[in-house]
Amino acid sequence: MHQRDEEFAEFFDARVAPMRRTAFLLCGDWHRAEDLVQTALTKIYVAWPRISRDGSVDAYARKVLVRSAIDESRRAFRKRETALRDVPDRGTAPPGVEDAVDLRNALAELPQGQRAAVVLRYWEDQSVEATAELLGCTTGTVKSQTARGLAALRRLLGTAQPATGGFR
Repeated sequence: MHQRDEEFAEFFDARVAPMRRTAFLLCGDWHRAEDLVQTALTKIYVAWPRISRDGSVDAYARKVLVRSAIDESRRAFRKRETALRDVPDRGTAPPGVEDAVDLRNALAELPQGQRAAVVLRYWEDQSVEATAELLGCTTGTVKSQTARGLAALRRLLGTAQPATGGFR
C-alpha cells in the first residue's frame, strides 16, 4: 500500500462516522447520507495529495460534503420521491431517542439553505465566517438563514423562544 493510501485510510477511519452523521442531518435520509459521504470521499481521495500537504483536510471534507448535499438537493428526480414519515407498527423508543427523532424530523422540514446553516453552525460548531465560506454566501446570509432555521425548529418542536436577556 502506498503512503497516500495509508494516510487516506487513517483519515477515512477517523472521519467517516462523523461525516455520515453530518450528511444525515443535511439531507434527512440515511441512504442519501451514505451516497453523499461516498461522493465526498471520492473527491477527497482525488485531491488528497494537495489537501494533505496543506493540512486543510477537515475543512475541505466539510466543504465537499456540504456542496455535495446542496448539489444533490437540486436534482429534480429527488423531488419526485416521497419518503414515509412514520414506519408503521414500530416499538417504543428508548428514553431520549424520541427527542432526537423529533429534531431530525424537524430538520428535514427546513429548506436546504436553512438546514445547512443550522447543521454547520450548531452540529459542526463552525463560525459564521467558516459557514459562509462553506456555503459560498455572505455572513449576513448565514446569520439570516440560521435565525430563520432556528425559529422554524422552535415552531416545529413547539419550544419557547429564548429569553431576550432583560433588555427592552
